[in-house]
Amino acid sequence: MSPAGPLLGLASLAVIGLGFFWVVKVEYALGLAWWPWFMLAGLLLIASSLFVGESLLSALLGIAGASVAWGSTELRAQALRVERGWYPANPKAKPRPPLESIIRKLKAPSL
Repeated sequence: MSPAGPLLGLASLAVIGLGFFWVVKVEYALGLAWWPWFMLAGLLLIASSLFVGESLLSALLGIAGASVAWGSTELRAQALRVERGWYPANPKAKPRPPLESIIRKLKAPSL
């Protein structure tokens, strides 16, 4: 018997569950304009999983990276939910992301 399957299942559940939470918090604190940086972070986590020799850790990095990359696409949906009044809007000014002028020209992905 191998405990790897149940451990990965529980870790996937935890990472995906935390994904819902962080998307709401990130959109509130930073806004939609930060989506490319989270997409990049997710892709870097996935890429780093290729270079880890320990298979369980590699799988966890891949799962976390996929969840962060998916969450970056959910920032747009969360921004729409805020516009509709389903979630509170942040009354304070949000910090601007690096390369904001380029990011504003890109269309945020939606799945």
